[in-house]
Amino acid sequence: MKALVYAGSEFLTSDAIAQALMDYGAALAEGRNAATVEIPIVGDDGTITTAVFLVGPASQIVAREVDTDLSEPDSPDVVAHLEGLTRRLHPTARADTEAPTDMDWNWET
Repeated sequence: MKALVYAGSEFLTSDAIAQALMDYGAALAEGRNAATVEIPIVGDDGTITTAVFLVGPASQIVAREVDTDLSEPDSPDVVAHLEGLTRRLHPTARADTEAPTDMDWNWET
């Protein structure tokens, strides 16, 4: 589990969510953008709750490993959402290395 140190407080969340949040924050900072995201955290009483983070170029978030018996908030949907937001900021293109085989290259009619 990771503790996110943010605005003078610590928020416990899963390793995967912490990594996805850090990656998204870095991608936002590259474009000098900011956004708010809601992620699941472990509350003071050990229950799963949520927190909203403002991430962007001015965000000062640190993720550190925490040794605890508490259960990590398992949320693959949140991780997928954050990863999708990050991919949108880093679009990629794929180039085909081979010519299509089903093309009719005869352009004369």
